[in-house]
Amino acid sequence: MKKMKSSSLWVRQAHEAFRRAVAEAIAEHRRNGVPIAIWRNGKVVRIPAEQIQVREPEVEYIVSQKKPK
Repeated sequence: MKKMKSSSLWVRQAHEAFRRAVAEAIAEHRRNGVPIAIWRNGKVVRIPAEQIQVREPEVEYIVSQKKPK
């Protein structure tokens, strides 16, 4: 996946939340035995649940320089 060019914190947080939600949805399909449909080479392809590979999303941690009041 492409790196985000925007430096806006809320945009990066929204992007990470989306990636985590997709990873969880894929994992849920595998747990429940439900195939997923993906787009591959210009066609829709169904992936059986037993062939779904669940990967942990890459998480970016940000350390705030601001001190709490």
